[in-house]
Amino acid sequence: FDYQELLHNSTFCLVPRGRRLGSFRFLESLQAACIPVLLSNGWELPFSDVIQWNQAVIEGDERLLLQVPSTVRAVPNKRVLELRQRTQMLWDAYFSSVDKIVLTTLEIIKDRVFSHLSRNKYMWNSLPGGLLVLPEYSTHLAHFPFYYLGLGVSPGHEFTAVIHAVSPLVSQSQPIMKLLQVVSKSKYCSQIIILWNSEKPPPPRSKWPPMPVPLIVTDGRRKTTSRFLPHVAIETEAVLSLDEDTVLLTSEVNFAFLVWRSFPDRIVGYPPRSHFWDPLKHAWGYTSKWTNEYSIVLTGAAFYHRYYNYLFSHYLPQSLRTLVDQTSNCEDILMNFLVSAATHLPPIKVAQRKQYKEVPPPQGTKSATWANPEHFAQRQECVNTFASWFGYMPLVHSQLRLDPVLFKDQVSVLRKKYKDLERA
Repeated sequence: FDYQELLHNSTFCLVPRGRRLGSFRFLESLQAACIPVLLSNGWELPFSDVIQWNQAVIEGDERLLLQVPSTVRAVPNKRVLELRQRTQMLWDAYFSSVDKIVLTTLEIIKDRVFSHLSRNKYMWNSLPGGLLVLPEYSTHLAHFPFYYLGLGVSPGHEFTAVIHAVSPLVSQSQPIMKLLQVVSKSKYCSQIIILWNSEKPPPPRSKWPPMPVPLIVTDGRRKTTSRFLPHVAIETEAVLSLDEDTVLLTSEVNFAFLVWRSFPDRIVGYPPRSHFWDPLKHAWGYTSKWTNEYSIVLTGAAFYHRYYNYLFSHYLPQSLRTLVDQTSNCEDILMNFLVSAATHLPPIKVAQRKQYKEVPPPQGTKSATWANPEHFAQRQECVNTFASWFGYMPLVHSQLRLDPVLFKDQVSVLRKKYKDLERA
């Protein structure tokens, strides 16, 4: 028999004691989604003070070996599925690499020392796992996007728009002016933050148009990653990330926000991209071709939960953020990697929006414009660099696109809630 194939095809795997109480068969079983049946009386399983192992393993008695077959046959199918799913969650979260094992150990020690900032067992034992739930952000389950469904709560009814501005304001007819008007008209918009990343100083408040919502202009220090900083001014759970020349309708903003409220743990937006494996180069590729599949939604026009800003700044290594700032590129790809790694789910694309173009980086930076092959090649390199750090490819493909009900249907315009999207 092929040992690995046998493991992956098995539902239950015996894990008897080895030279000591523990056995490497235990981790082999977890990795293969084979439910470990422990036969080692008195063995204290790893990280047992935070991990609820009774949700992933079956403990037998090595003195009653002949009872094992009847014990496993008595496990109902629903319970089998739950146990196998939990083995994968625990393996991915804490045991899939030496780095994760070491980091889990350190985080458990930190929780013991700083008990007022410790994760509870629910955080450790449900997706995305304790390493991706940072207690410095909050110790409240309801403050994290992953737990809304389990708690039966819904996110707030307002969003904060963050517009990344790199061009100096020289005319009232610039795209950012129209964008401000469009976004501020949304009944769900709480405030607008302009992240000023131009080399020239921002214009005075009198140069900006009057709006029905507060407008804050903050210094981005000409860093591309500053658009994902956990700005204290962001008070809503939802963040609408926008590039300065994004073209949207107010109805498109409203619809995307309502979709996000149903999927608050994901990136929800308009411009899609995709990754693929290139067998000739033995590397990951990146494409902007319009196909039925996508795995990335660019953050030039997308909603996401504000917790991901905190995760972006405090979980990812400085080396990846430095790469983004040096190239003035790939921050949107990195955010998609992060969210997909946390959720194991793809982003969600809404409506059509074929016209979207990637924003040109500011003049004078090392990066070329979006139309330049060098800019595109950088993004290909980023995909492989990010996949190398994560240790696998977290991006997930999807063919789902959500459109408004009655959108482009042959019915009366008066019946359509998003009739403006007909012209988009």
